[in-house]
Amino acid sequence: MSDTAMGVADVARLAEAIRGEIGKAIVGLDETVDHLLVAQLASGHVLLEGPPGTAKTFLAQCFSTALGRDFGRIQFTPDLMPADILGSNLFNFQTSQFTLTRGPVFCELLLADEINRTPPKTQAALLEAMQEGRVTLDGETHVLPERFMVVATQNPIESQGVYPLPEAQLDRFLFKLLVPYPSVEEEAQIVARFGQRSGPPRAADLGVTAVADHATLAAAAAAVRQITLADSVTDYVVRLVRATRESADIAIGASPRAAVLLASAARARAALARRDYVLPDDVKALATAVLRHRLLLSPAAEIEGKEVEALVDDLVRQTEAPR
Repeated sequence: MSDTAMGVADVARLAEAIRGEIGKAIVGLDETVDHLLVAQLASGHVLLEGPPGTAKTFLAQCFSTALGRDFGRIQFTPDLMPADILGSNLFNFQTSQFTLTRGPVFCELLLADEINRTPPKTQAALLEAMQEGRVTLDGETHVLPERFMVVATQNPIESQGVYPLPEAQLDRFLFKLLVPYPSVEEEAQIVARFGQRSGPPRAADLGVTAVADHATLAAAAAAVRQITLADSVTDYVVRLVRATRESADIAIGASPRAAVLLASAARARAALARRDYVLPDDVKALATAVLRHRLLLSPAAEIEGKEVEALVDDLVRQTEAPR
């Protein structure tokens, strides 16, 4: 596609093409792919949480390939340092000058694999990059590519040797998506497709090709920004987010950033549905993914065994939506 103006129908067709490419390699995970598309169009970051072997890393690779994005990967470990992510200025003895050696963060789509395996100091190295699309090294600011996106993964099973992400960093993620085990039928397809292969699969080997480029994604994002968000829907988003701060079961509710991101994501979801306006249903469909990682249960709710997802569902039902 060219860099000419796009409409919502063009955005939806682009999304279908991307889904088709990812489907060459990934079995199932349709909802997760749709959320990744929404995040890309809304310039948001995504945290994928699921047990090992559920294709979180491979999904990020295929997604980047289909979008034609420059892909970078960081395997987070306990001994990883901020300079390993951002880069550093090294002294060149031949020129007697410091030269910037760029870290893997200088890419368009960064996979932060097992992000909870590294200490908070190193996790925090991504904060400025995620929020402002730039990094500061030795007092000098370096701008990252436009629509820089982080897809982070974490394993919820292990509790030793991991460092839970601080609330300030969790708040930078548009979505937290739970990647489940496949169904019986999907798992049978996975075994049939990959059971004869030796070694891990690669997107290119499975025929996944780029169906977008920088100009196409820029045009799609511009089209999403033109989606109409009625005052009544804006009010609904604000009331829903504020309700998280008023619930007795929630010690810390969602921030104003959550409301902004939820509205932006709802615009993108509307575009994927070939609509140039946002419905309350768009907000409802995305509320759990936007809010689940931003809410901290009260001690009483934790003792009673309540779950964040169930509380968000209750708030969605209790908050009156515009007709």
